[in-house]
Amino acid sequence: MNVLLTRLDRVGDLILSTPAIASVRRSWPQARITLACSSYNAVVVERNADVDSVLVVPAGRAPDAFGERFRGACDLAIALAPCMPDFRLVGATRAPVRIGYTYVRRYFVRMTAARYLTKLAISQADPELSERHPERVVRHEVEQVLDLVRLAGGQELASDLVIPIDDVDRRAVAHVPAGGIAFHLGLRWFHEGSTLESTLELLRQLRRYGFPLIVTYGVDALEQAAAVRAAGVADAVVGGVSFYQWAAVFEKSRLVVTVDTGATHVASATRRPTVVVFEHRYFNLSSQEWSPYRVPSVRLRKPVDDEPAGLAALRASVLAAVGELLDVKALAKQA
Repeated sequence: MNVLLTRLDRVGDLILSTPAIASVRRSWPQARITLACSSYNAVVVERNADVDSVLVVPAGRAPDAFGERFRGACDLAIALAPCMPDFRLVGATRAPVRIGYTYVRRYFVRMTAARYLTKLAISQADPELSERHPERVVRHEVEQVLDLVRLAGGQELASDLVIPIDDVDRRAVAHVPAGGIAFHLGLRWFHEGSTLESTLELLRQLRRYGFPLIVTYGVDALEQAAAVRAAGVADAVVGGVSFYQWAAVFEKSRLVVTVDTGATHVASATRRPTVVVFEHRYFNLSSQEWSPYRVPSVRLRKPVDDEPAGLAALRASVLAAVGELLDVKALAKQA
């Protein structure tokens, strides 16, 4: 049996798909499993033992053309992303069973999906409906993607997120203090309900808990990381590391604070309690579908603007959430 899985979108979403990938392996242990992904998210699965091969779809390459290489050589194809490029790639394989999912109000996709897929699952996720009806329950993306394995006939399901960190990664970050608060410096800390100045003040206030403060960052926050270094508000500012070394920093930390869902899912994969601050817009959907998965967590909402009162309230909420997850009262008793 030959199985093709595709996920061409973001790093965090591919992390959330690792339980489904493991479930395919458990359900069809003798199958040859190929995963098609993008150059952007391939790092997530380059060590994944549940796939036999990882193929990167070149930037600018039409997914249909890429999928044609599997025509006549694929028994099952699953689009793990609810996106048309994945549908097109899976459709081009002409596998006997082609599966994907889309959101409830993507009506055009629902009407045209039969061109590409033999089975289509419908997710109840919808940002506008969730804003109008805050009580509306949306299942986590992990569960939605696992539905695709069930739809394909899979019966042996896994639930853990998979990021294989090894001892080489751990040694590479041995200089980073252990047992601290890891704070990921995503760009969303610096606009629309948060600012650089407010973030620096938050970092200063987080030091009250007495644990090492480790700030991580990627290439999108080089200038802001320099500002953090200059302000002297962190015990370590960690950038320029590999994906797995970044995960190893989270693994050795006490908890993670972030505004970035990619960092949220890395934290969940390393079993770290997480405080995540979601954007004000579409909070009701985002805080359910992309929340920390199977770890203690607090989900917060950004203020609607950058007014001082709202920024102060957000900082206070983050501090309280960190205290809750650290269980400050219990720590004080132990001391």
